[in-house]
Amino acid sequence: MTYAATAGDFPLSVNAAPRVVALQRALVWLVGLSGAIVFIEPSPYELVTLAATIMFFATGLRLRLILIPLLLLLFLVNIGYTISAVPFLDKPEVVNWIATSWYMAITVIFFALVVSEDTAARLDMLRRGLIVGGMIAAIAGVAGYFNLVPGGHDLLTLYERARGTFKDPNVLGAFLILPALFVLQSVVSDPFGKSLRSTIALGIMALAILLAFSRAAWGGLIITSAFMLALMILTSQSRAQRSRILVTAVIAVILVAILMAVLLSFDSVGEMFRQRASFDQSYDEGRFGRFGRHILGAQMALDLPFGIGPLQFHNYFPEDTHNSYLNAFMSGGWVAGICYPALVFVTVITGFRHVFIRVPWQRAYLAIFSAFLGTVGESFIIDTDHWRHFWMMLGAMWGMFAAAQRFKSSADEALMVPEQAS
Repeated sequence: MTYAATAGDFPLSVNAAPRVVALQRALVWLVGLSGAIVFIEPSPYELVTLAATIMFFATGLRLRLILIPLLLLLFLVNIGYTISAVPFLDKPEVVNWIATSWYMAITVIFFALVVSEDTAARLDMLRRGLIVGGMIAAIAGVAGYFNLVPGGHDLLTLYERARGTFKDPNVLGAFLILPALFVLQSVVSDPFGKSLRSTIALGIMALAILLAFSRAAWGGLIITSAFMLALMILTSQSRAQRSRILVTAVIAVILVAILMAVLLSFDSVGEMFRQRASFDQSYDEGRFGRFGRHILGAQMALDLPFGIGPLQFHNYFPEDTHNSYLNAFMSGGWVAGICYPALVFVTVITGFRHVFIRVPWQRAYLAIFSAFLGTVGESFIIDTDHWRHFWMMLGAMWGMFAAAQRFKSSADEALMVPEQAS
């Protein structure tokens, strides 16, 4: 609590009692950590987020005008889902799916409101919590895969793939990308001692992502890391910093290549890697394969204004949509099908516009935006619409938009005062 009151180099920046500020920041840290433990329901994340929401609303949150489009689009998306679910409300799984969708929307609003104030300090606490949670999930996944925990193999793996504290190896890999980007930033930016510790953490997280054997997570980590480092170079004001990023990136590529060579020398790892790395998986190919379903589902969506209802796609095709944008059309009709992509891509476009705005939290912004953009791309090949960390990033993005607007206004006013005085 003492640390949370100061949050590193961040002084108190909200009009509240120091103990209240410390509690708020500590809850943000705890929410970030709890996001890594979701193999039970209700998960710690749900409980902590609910407690944090009550606490923050009790101590004061402000709704900014810039957040109105976010609220409207979230409301319309879930209205679409709810209307399409009416014929299936006798099925508990559908009711649970709708309730989860509304709850995820509430968490988006929560993160947007929270991050819009005391932004630098709260983002720092969220970052720290996500890194601790990421380490817990990664260590659990690695330990389970290599049978380092007695009786933990079945609990911490699925289909001989590391899943750690998640139900699905794919979600473990996707979740770890943002914490990995945070520690990568530390590797290329912080003093040697902290950079070394972050290098170890990055190695553990990267190993867990590899052992999750998720092709999307593999590609996501590589692409988002390269994108974030490129943005860091473009936004850096120091030539020495740019040079360090480039040199560190080259060294990291060499070390990863060595690590991959060592791991692939193990028969079990090498065989699973070759199997998962193949692009001729049976569930991807054919008329009813992953991409065939996308085409057929899109044709159906054009003729069904109210969709087919949540969790009904598998009644028409062998598997689920594995495409969040198509799933919005099928589960929520044209209302959700239009508003969900609109929400995502308005966020992306606005996100690009904020990349070069010099704010105190720019470093955290670049990591979150890069990870969010990776998940947006991944949503074309997998269902991400109930991934908790996706909605966390979405809310944090909008909170940073609101905070940046206020920061720019304050900076403009500060510049105008000397001019008026002269």
